[in-house]
This record gives sequence, C-alpha cells and structure tokens, in this order.
Amino acid sequence: MQIGFEPLAPMEPQPADDVPAGDGWQHQIKWDGVRMLVYGNGGVCRLFNRRGGERTLNYPELVQPQSYCRAGSFILDGEIIALGGDGKPSFHEVMRRDGVRRADRVEAARRQVKVAYMAFDLLYADGDWLLDKPLAERQQQLERTLIPSELVQPVAAYDDGAALMALMRQTGMEGVVSKKRDSVYKPGGKSADWLKIKHYRDLIGVIGGYTLNGGQMNALLIGLYDVAGGLHFIGHVGPGRLNREQWRGLSELLLPTATADCPFVRLRPDMRQPIWVTPQYTAKLQFADWRPEEGRTLRQPLLLALTDLPPRSCVFQDGRN
Repeated sequence: MQIGFEPLAPMEPQPADDVPAGDGWQHQIKWDGVRMLVYGNGGVCRLFNRRGGERTLNYPELVQPQSYCRAGSFILDGEIIALGGDGKPSFHEVMRRDGVRRADRVEAARRQVKVAYMAFDLLYADGDWLLDKPLAERQQQLERTLIPSELVQPVAAYDDGAALMALMRQTGMEGVVSKKRDSVYKPGGKSADWLKIKHYRDLIGVIGGYTLNGGQMNALLIGLYDVAGGLHFIGHVGPGRLNREQWRGLSELLLPTATADCPFVRLRPDMRQPIWVTPQYTAKLQFADWRPEEGRTLRQPLLLALTDLPPRSCVFQDGRN
C-alpha cells in the first residue's frame, strides 16, 4: 500500500501540573502505550509511530482494517497498549511487541503479548481531510467509523477531569489527557490545546554505563543531554520491570559498546568503578521526583523498558520530563 506522502507527525500534548476545568475541555485516560497512526486504503493498511517509523510488521492483527473500520480509506491516531499481570496498561509489555525487528519472531511475540489499539482521533476518511475540523466533530465521526472490538476501541471522553484524575491516582494508571473540544489537529508539534497531566513522572534517558556486582551487571547509569550536547548523569537504576532473562540480554547488548571514555560531563565521586558504554541505547524510566540538592538526579527511578528513541533526543525539558 502506498500512502502518497510522508507519514504525519502526530499532534502532541503539552505537560501540565493540573487538570483544566470548564465546559470547553474534554478529558481522556492517558494510556501507557505506543503512539501509532494507522493508514488504511482499499482493505490494506500500514502503521507508523510518532517518529515516522513503520511498525506494520509488528502488529499483524491490525492489517485487516475492514474488521474494525467502516471507511474505505482513513488515518487513525491512537495508542497500542498491552496489559500487564495487574490488568493495567504496561509500557514494558507493549515494548516486547514494538521492539521486535525480525519477521521470524513476530508470531511468537504475538502469542505472548496481546495488544489493543485505542483510537482517539480520525484525521482522514474516504477522501476528506479532517485536520481543520473541531475535535468534537472528529470524534463524532470516529464513533461512526470504528467497529469496536477487543482489538480496536474508541477512547472515551469525560466531562469531569478532576474525577478522572482521581480515579487514575486510585488505580495507579498514568494520568489524563485534556483536550479543547474546539481544537483543530496540528501535526508535528505540541499545542496548549492538548494537555497531559501525569499521576507519576517518567522520561526516556540515555544509557551511559553500568556497574557490576559479583561480575554481573546490577545497575544502569542513566543520563540526559543539555542544550550544549553534554550528557549529565541523572541516576542509576536496577532491572525494574525486566525479568532475569531480559536483564541478561541487555547486559549482552551493552557488552560490545564498552569504552574507556566516560560519556558523562560530570559524575558523582562515590560511583564505583563503572563500565562505560558509548551512548547508543535509551530506556524509559518512571520516577517520583527530581533531587536538585544532589545535582539533579532522580528520586526512586524504576526501569520500564528499552526504547528506540535516538539518544540525542533525550534532553532536559524544563524540569518536567
């Protein structure tokens, strides 16, 4: 299938501290998944992530669009999610699918990790671009166009954002995305028309080294770049959500990237003889807060999963991250 143009970069929400109030806003669950645009035409489709990387191979269950969409041609925006053992969306689990790069491993990953596509916007349908239509109108058309199932579902919108955020805190889910009902879709940038309010904080950082205990890797050294290109150490993190086999696999992945040169511009003097690596790999971390009194390091970091984000895109962002 040819889409005839470069894949769109999706519209992104700006981070905010509080859920906005007022009738002009609607509020949706922020799913801890992978952003994905689905392009369908004539019974076939292709999937692209937020950076334009194709992921059609990774999700074969979505390649028959007639089973979930009434439009002959369309562009959907949403997130692919996978549930963890606690029944909540798990970024670690969905990355077990999204990180597959070999065709012969796709089916095994599909059997191990079930996914769902949570669609929250419709950008194009049967020859009509909807980008300049207000969000409320796009969502009405999305509801008419989708065929809901276990695999593909429209994301519900709520009027009471404060109550939804309270529920997210109670259940330990990621947070809320609040959107102006009259907002148009602005590809490729962050807009104050959409806001994301997280129950907990997270970031994607660069792996710059690791420490050993008994000859085995026991912690990663994580950093972020400043605007001048310097990599700053922000904390160390253990296996987190990775199981023993995945942690061992990460250790083997890092082994050939070892270097004698420290990639960080500064490092705490109490760091125990780390193994430095060239900054090639990135990982998503959840954390409680920043420790400005300790050189701006992370408080209670937890490793969620490896990502494919380019290292140089992992930069400090006004302390929010």
